[in-house]
Amino acid sequence: MSEPPSTPLPVVLAGARGHGRWHVENIRRLQRKGVVRLVGVCELTPLTEDELGDLGTPEQSPDFGALLDSTGAEAAVICTPIPTHTDLAITAAERGVHLLLEKPPAPSYAEFRRMADGVAAAGVVCQIGFQSLGSHALPAVRELIEKGAIGELVGLGGAGAWVRDEDYFRRAPWAGKRRLNGVDVIDGALTNPLAHAVATALALGGSTRAEDVTRIETELLRANAIESDDTSCVRITTAQGHPVTVAATLCAERADEPYVLVHGSTGRITFWYKQDRVLLQRAGHGPEESEHGRTDLLENLVDHLTTGVDLLVPPDGTGAFMKVVEAIRTAPDPAPLPDTAWHRIPGERRRVVPGIDGLVAAAADTLSLYSELDAPWAPLSNEVSTR
Repeated sequence: MSEPPSTPLPVVLAGARGHGRWHVENIRRLQRKGVVRLVGVCELTPLTEDELGDLGTPEQSPDFGALLDSTGAEAAVICTPIPTHTDLAITAAERGVHLLLEKPPAPSYAEFRRMADGVAAAGVVCQIGFQSLGSHALPAVRELIEKGAIGELVGLGGAGAWVRDEDYFRRAPWAGKRRLNGVDVIDGALTNPLAHAVATALALGGSTRAEDVTRIETELLRANAIESDDTSCVRITTAQGHPVTVAATLCAERADEPYVLVHGSTGRITFWYKQDRVLLQRAGHGPEESEHGRTDLLENLVDHLTTGVDLLVPPDGTGAFMKVVEAIRTAPDPAPLPDTAWHRIPGERRRVVPGIDGLVAAAADTLSLYSELDAPWAPLSNEVSTR
């Protein structure tokens, strides 16, 4: 952002605990810069003085609509349970309040369209919270691809090997659920914690809109006693003609940095999207590594409203990702891994799938599904969805 606006943008935050704490700290940072002013917090239990600190005394209420009305907020950050996103977004849009909506934007494609169409009809701006898409590495990698630095684009792989203990799936009533009280949640490895791997791979390949997806293959499994997948992979066939394969697990032997791998005919590019770090490897050259900055998505939203710069992640730019969410939603429930395929780590209360770290990396490296890598527990056939 070049210069802060002359008057800080009044903002309401819905969902200030859990992941919402990150947004509290980000709003604190931007308030100190004079970019925004926190005027309201929507939480079932109000934030304490200690939690607010130098954010002052914003109005607090569990009623989001009433809070928007009473505070005169011009923008809202929504970081609430996934099934509430659409209704809250429309509540804000109907009041002319612009939005930063946390990912995933909705638990189904129908809910996503209801949100996106409602926001568009109201004429407000909505930014979807895929923070990795604010990385300056994205345009840098796209430029390398367009210049032919790695030859012809062959495909893209994504890998996420994370460690989560059993308590992670009890952090909220909706955690680890596909549905709750008859309502879609779809809190799986690829749709929530490692959703950035899917969205970033699609973005680097220029396949961000819903119509860019022609076929989706899913393999959804679970080691934990949950409804959703904790070990899964997906292969997306795109209208651009190159496959996007993303593999993820929350049952890794060791936590690793997630990344997207861009395959070319004469080289490859690895992008560690949480670190904004890029490695270029190509024929006839030594490896070239670079680090990049990042534009904060709330800051970009304010900048868009005040100076007209391009919005980085509009809803339609996540349509392809939402097609993946829909394919996972409509697939059969994740298959439980056999007891022989996982074990508990003593004292850590977490389940580990031996060998999964290597399989996740191999899937991204070869654009293959688990079943094609001869994982002994992988399904013999995978669910296929077409648009």
